[in-house]
Amino acid sequence: MRRLFIFIFLCSCQSVFAEKHEIGLSLGGLFLQDLGTNPNAVRLGAGTALQANYGRRLINSPVEVSGEVHFLANAQRVVGSTNPLSTRDVATIYVTPGIRVKFAAKSRFSPYLAAGGGIAWYQQSLLQQDGRPNTAPRNVNRGVIDFGGGVDTNLWRWIGLRAEIRDFYSGPPAYNLPDLGSRQHNVVAGGGFVLKWGSNATRR
Repeated sequence: MRRLFIFIFLCSCQSVFAEKHEIGLSLGGLFLQDLGTNPNAVRLGAGTALQANYGRRLINSPVEVSGEVHFLANAQRVVGSTNPLSTRDVATIYVTPGIRVKFAAKSRFSPYLAAGGGIAWYQQSLLQQDGRPNTAPRNVNRGVIDFGGGVDTNLWRWIGLRAEIRDFYSGPPAYNLPDLGSRQHNVVAGGGFVLKWGSNATRR
């Protein structure tokens, strides 16, 4: 009975005092993609993605639910096109609040699914493919939905590792060309560190 009491007490402490805040910092890569058909086809190049994710646990159980805000920034994705009027390159920022559901949250390896929605900001190049001033708007804002998944693993105390893949499904940048569709996929894969702090302990 005494051992059972100690076991229940330790499990309760783990549940009550487990970290409830986390910051994920990761480096990723945006995949290249082809859009449209000639003469208005473009190839949106791959690019480096700097990502930060803040999460706050809402439900603490083997299936853990957290609210999150995901941030992604990319300085440049080169746009290739045979059409001389096309934008040359695009910079990107995504900000997407959402929900993350983590499975086997108390295990060493914890897979998760995430989804959210927010705003996409695109900045187009000053020049077209032919070197003339770009007639497309310099900056445009679009709606974006993000969804994906990954896996977290504990590294040491309040530090963990994360690997994930997400798709940011948004309105397109201003390519300065017609017939490229009203939405596009922006898939990114990456990995990095997770820092955890705080507790669910009630303060009196």
